[in-house]
Amino acid sequence: MSASDGKRTLPRERSMTDDTKPTIVIKVGTSSLVDASTGLPSLSKIAALVEVLCKLKRNDMNVALVSSGAVGFGCLALGLKERPEGVMVKQALAATGQAKLMELYGRMFNSLGESCAQVLLTYDNLGHRAQFLNAVNTFEALFKLGVVPVVNENDTVAVEELRFGDNDCLSAMVASMLKAERLIILTDVDGLYTSNPNKDPDAKRIPVVDNIDDLDVDTSSAGSALGTGGMATKITAAKLATASGVDMSIVSAKNPTIILEVMRGDNVGTLFKKRSLKVSKDRKRWIAGLPARQSIYLDDGAVRAIKEKKSLYAAGIIKINGKFPSNVAIGLADSKGVVFAQGITNYSSAELALLKGKQMQETFDCLGYHGSEHVMHRGNIVLLEFAGKKYLQQQEDDDED
Repeated sequence: MSASDGKRTLPRERSMTDDTKPTIVIKVGTSSLVDASTGLPSLSKIAALVEVLCKLKRNDMNVALVSSGAVGFGCLALGLKERPEGVMVKQALAATGQAKLMELYGRMFNSLGESCAQVLLTYDNLGHRAQFLNAVNTFEALFKLGVVPVVNENDTVAVEELRFGDNDCLSAMVASMLKAERLIILTDVDGLYTSNPNKDPDAKRIPVVDNIDDLDVDTSSAGSALGTGGMATKITAAKLATASGVDMSIVSAKNPTIILEVMRGDNVGTLFKKRSLKVSKDRKRWIAGLPARQSIYLDDGAVRAIKEKKSLYAAGIIKINGKFPSNVAIGLADSKGVVFAQGITNYSSAELALLKGKQMQETFDCLGYHGSEHVMHRGNIVLLEFAGKKYLQQQEDDDED
């Protein structure tokens, strides 16, 4: 399609598999970058982490680092001991701290003869197909140039309803986007336990999780004073990563060389095994890797239609759960609230509140303008096969891309 057609053309997605190197994504949190006893950056630990990343790269791997720390480093630069409340203050701290963080990473990579690049993303970037494809192409170009991408959420511009919430989820989405072989999350505990090890002396480490939906564990460990994550967010990240066909490991950040042990297959941390991914199309894989934070409840007829791989119309909607803009991933639930699919909505929650139960030819009367005939097109819906509360991403190979 040419520009003269007057229609918008999406960027071409270059296959990440054109490069035969495996891709590894490492995520490190604020608490792992700061010395708890002094409140200052842990230079020795950061240097050890960078050295390990360079070793992986020299072992013929593509390496991406998802690093928290912008707000935390901003707090340190301005002498604040805890994260303050208030969006504008946090955004200002992120702008201050991100520069400090990248300056430190840049010096350490350069000292080892390597280069790194800053990549700042928002949920809005990865939730829109054209921006997602541009991001994929940028990562591929960086890998070909031999540069290590250092990824963080763009806190300065992200709005609350379109934030990842923490970099655990961001790292899972980046791993899915890059079709990574492994996501490794470095944290302040050495894996997932049967209960909170800080409270229960009998808590036992779980070395392997074959099916994340079978988990019944205490995830009450909270984030640190300077960070936002906790074990619950890592479980959410594991669900996103494994649903997208990526193995994920949670390991202790005390000694970054543990990353090499993970890659050797040693019994360290907790390995969440990837699901048998049946979403073969890149577009469906993209949708499967997006976190659907809100949902739409459907009547029985609409549920049947979606399961028969048909589009969603407003007539089948009985309830809207949560507030959301258009063009984001939304869960599709039956009348009992059981989510069985997710997809990209053409309408916001406010618009759907006016449209629900109506025929699509009534769009103009409800909204004052003619919108899309579908709430979700079938090509933008991924089915989830449930067994009780369990689900598996499933889609046929002949779905539209």
